This record gives sequence, structure tokens and C-alpha cells, in this order.
Amino acid sequence: PPRSTLFPYTTLFRSLDMPTAWLGILCYTLQIYFDFSGYSDMAIGLARMFGFTFGENFNYPYISQSIQEFWRRWHISLSLWFRDYLYIPLGGNRGSQAKTYFNLVVVFFLCGLWHGAGWNFIVWGLYHGAFLALERAGLGRVLEGLWKPVRHFYAVLVVMVGWVFFRSDNLGQALQYLQALFSFTWEGFDYFYMTFFSRQLFGTLCLGVVGSLPVPRILRLLHEQLQGREGGGVLQGYGVPAALALVVLLLLVFVASAMQMAISTYSPFIYTKF
Repeated sequence: PPRSTLFPYTTLFRSLDMPTAWLGILCYTLQIYFDFSGYSDMAIGLARMFGFTFGENFNYPYISQSIQEFWRRWHISLSLWFRDYLYIPLGGNRGSQAKTYFNLVVVFFLCGLWHGAGWNFIVWGLYHGAFLALERAGLGRVLEGLWKPVRHFYAVLVVMVGWVFFRSDNLGQALQYLQALFSFTWEGFDYFYMTFFSRQLFGTLCLGVVGSLPVPRILRLLHEQLQGREGGGVLQGYGVPAALALVVLLLLVFVASAMQMAISTYSPFIYTKF
């Protein structure tokens, strides 16, 4: 996945231009998804080899159209744990609306604290809790009346801004980066920053965006149609070639991944510290 290399340069955020700041957080948005979703899939696959079946932990969260939907798709195991052992025991949504909003904020305050004892994590948790409360308070009904791409843009924008707090080393660094994100100016542009934007990064970003979409699900449905399971008709004879093509594609992806790992430096999983 594309890695955000801009955050270590804390002292340079004051001169970081707006487009480059968005490039950095876009890279991290994809990096953290493929990092965490990837090794969750590895755990699921390894467990299945030993006869255990684990549920999916990520269900294409970046296609969400609200923050409520995002948390039904992101880190599902953690979301369910907080729901069953914190939100419901606190009363859930069985009390007044004010009590429900309070419970949501408390749960996500603790969710942020669980990730780290720092103000940036606490603010990240409260940030998501606030949007969940707002959506329950009426924002969700407003979103339902909007065009789907607008709802999707809203959800992705909120999540990306939230990742600034999650990725930053401290709250001060997060605020500096947010200032760069919403500076609406090109002042302070420095060629040094744009040296990060290479052809390899552009290609990786494109692959990352495609990979965060339910493309495998669409291909699976197409494959079933080709096999005649859902009315493939004259295309039924292409079922076996399509399956072989899928196997070859997966092998090519595996070889490319192994080659990338061999030429890269050591890069531990982001979530190992959590």
C-alpha cells in the first residue's frame, strides 16, 4: 500500500501546501486500510487452514455513505466488542435520545483511549463519537435525501480528516496538519514535497483506490454468470477459462507482492502497536 511519508516532517507542516497535505492523508487512508485489512485476511486464511472459520473484519469501509455505516464495515470485531460489552451495558439506545448520544460519545472516547493514551487518540475517538451522535440526531435523515456520491464524499472526507489525529504523533502535530489541509492556499509550496509524488506512487494510488472497492465481489458475480449459475446462457462455456484466468491473476499478484517485499526495507504492520 502507499505509505504516507510526510508526517515525520513535523516542523515543516507550517509551510506544507494544501494539495500535498491532501496527498499525504490520502496515502495514509489507503495504507492503514490495506495494512489492517490485509493481515486480518491473513489471519482468516491461516485459521481456515487449521479448520477454524473467522468472520470478515473489513467489508469495504470506504464505500460507506455515513459514519454509522463506516463503523459497521471497519474493524468489525472491535466494533462488535464495544457494542456488546460497553454500549449495550451502558443502556445503548434504550433510554432517552440524550442518553443514547452520551453513550455513543463515551464508547468512542474509550475506543480512542484503547488505541493509545494520547490526546490525539482521545480526540479521534470523540470526533467519531460526535459524528455518530449527530447522525442519530438528524444528520442521518438529511444525508438520506442527498445524492449518493455526495453521501459517499461526506463519509470519506470525515474519515480522512479523522485519520490526521490517528496518525499524528501528538495533538499539536495534528492541528498543524489540519491547518495545511484547509489552508486554501499554495503559499509555501516547495518542490521538496512533490518529490514524493512519483509515477510509482501514482500507480499505487490508482491500484489502492480500485482495491478498496468491491471489485472481487463484482468479478465473483460475473464468474457465476459465466458458469451459468445465474443465467449465463451462451457464456457458460467460458466458466473454466475464467476460473483459470483468476488463478493466474492471483499468482501474478502473489509474485509481484513477493518481489516488492524483497526489494523493500522492513516495514512492520501499523497496528502491531495497538
